[in-house]
Amino acid sequence: MSRLEDHCWSCSCSPKAETKHSSSGANWLASKAEEMMSIITSVLSNAYLSLHDVRTANLIRRGLVLFTVGAFLALVLNLLQIQRNVTLFPEEVMTTLFSSAWWIPPCCGTGAAVVGLLYPCLDSHLGEPHKFKREWASVMRCIAVFVGINHASAKLDFDNNVQLSLTLAALSLGLWWTFDRSRSGFGLGITTAFLATLITQLLVYNGVYQYTSPDFLYVRSWLPCIFFSGGVTVGNIGRQLAMGGVEKPHMD
Repeated sequence: MSRLEDHCWSCSCSPKAETKHSSSGANWLASKAEEMMSIITSVLSNAYLSLHDVRTANLIRRGLVLFTVGAFLALVLNLLQIQRNVTLFPEEVMTTLFSSAWWIPPCCGTGAAVVGLLYPCLDSHLGEPHKFKREWASVMRCIAVFVGINHASAKLDFDNNVQLSLTLAALSLGLWWTFDRSRSGFGLGITTAFLATLITQLLVYNGVYQYTSPDFLYVRSWLPCIFFSGGVTVGNIGRQLAMGGVEKPHMD
């Protein structure tokens, strides 16, 4: 009789024991899954923050390079314009750095950084990665042509400014066609030319400096051509920097 009671007691307790065991196993699995999810989340978060830091550092580095290039080109090309008496500054300004206005290099450097960073961003937004002549040799030739266009604006003598403006416009379009040929490059070049010319007109109107023989609302009519070619040149530099300096084959 006692054996029968023991058998019944063990049978009645075994389901509870199994239920308790399965419940503890499920809780253990749930805790391990939660631990694994927290580890994965932490790893992904750290990876994202690391990638974000790398992108931010790369963006700052590219901006500094573009700022330096823009400031240097502005200083050199502005000195050329001053020597040829194309632009005139007040006498107190001419005693500053390299006989030029101190604010021109930082302003042009900032503009170059903004334009140079916008070019690859716009290419990415439009889904049209620019692959035409993506190499540093082509970028250096573009810079040389841009400097040549600026030199021509100060050295060439025409009967009137209209002939000079048409010549520089043709050269600027030739620069875009030779080294860019993208819709985004042309659009940003036009936008850069319009905004920069407007700002220059406001500066001249307020007496900050002036142009000799102005024929286009206080400035020279060829000035938008210079700004257009400058925007295309800085855009090419910005695109090449965004590629990390990896040279690509020509896609003529």
